[in-house]
Amino acid sequence: MISSVFAVMEPRRKTHCPRSVLCCVLVLCVHLRLSLAGDCPADGRTWVPFEDKCYHFVHGEEDKIKSYTFERAKTLCQGFELLTIKSAEENEFVIKYSPEVWKDTVNVWLGMYYDTNSEDMRWFTDEPVKFTNWEDNSPLDIVPMDTCVALHSNTGKWQNVSCLTDVENGVICKTKQKAVETKKKPSALLSTLVILSVVAIVGVSAVIWFLHQKHNLGSTVFTAFEYHPPFRVLETDQSRLVEAEETNSVP
Repeated sequence: MISSVFAVMEPRRKTHCPRSVLCCVLVLCVHLRLSLAGDCPADGRTWVPFEDKCYHFVHGEEDKIKSYTFERAKTLCQGFELLTIKSAEENEFVIKYSPEVWKDTVNVWLGMYYDTNSEDMRWFTDEPVKFTNWEDNSPLDIVPMDTCVALHSNTGKWQNVSCLTDVENGVICKTKQKAVETKKKPSALLSTLVILSVVAIVGVSAVIWFLHQKHNLGSTVFTAFEYHPPFRVLETDQSRLVEAEETNSVP
C-alpha cells in the first residue's frame, strides 16, 4: 500500500511551476536595472560614460595645431561643465582614456579658478577643491588673481597657468548622466514594492497551477493519504466467519 502511494506521488514531484513566473521575475529585474542605468547626451558628439558622469574629449581637426584659450575652452563646453576632477579614480580615468583621443601629450583645461573672496581655488560649480594632484604637491603660496589650472594627460598632474595669457591644447567637457538628473535613485520603498510584486506573482501563479493540476488529475493525491486501518474487515465477512466456525464446531 505504501509503495503504491509513493508511486502515485512521484510523477507529481517532478511537475514545476509555469515558466511564466520566471518570465515575470526576469521582466521586473530588467525593468529595475534599466531604471538604474544612466544615459549620456545625444547631441552628435562622442560622450564617454564613467560612473554617473559623461565626458566629451574635444578632438579637433587632425591637420591643425590645437590651441585653446581658457575662454574658448568654456565656449566649447557651453551648456556643460569644463572638466572637474573630484577623485583619484576620476583623475585616473582621464589619463587612461586620453590616448584614445589624442596621439600626443596634451594639457587639459580644468574648470577651476582662484576665488578672491575665499583666497583659495574653487571649481566653477562653486564647490571647494577637496581632491588635488598638484605637480609640486601644493599650489603656489601667492597665487595671482588670473590663475587657472591645467592637467597633463601623460602624468595626471595639475599645474597652475594663467587664465588670460596661456593657451592649452586639450579640452574635456563633463555632465551628469540624464538618468541621474531626472530620476532619483531607487529608494528602499521601491525595492520593497518590486520584491512584493514578485512574491505576489509567484503566489498567484502557484495557486492557478495547483487548481489546474487538481482539475486535470483528480484528487488521487489526497485519496492516497486517506486513513485505512490495517486488517480492516467488513461486517458481512465477519458474520460469514462466525457461521463457519459454528458449523465446524457441531459434532
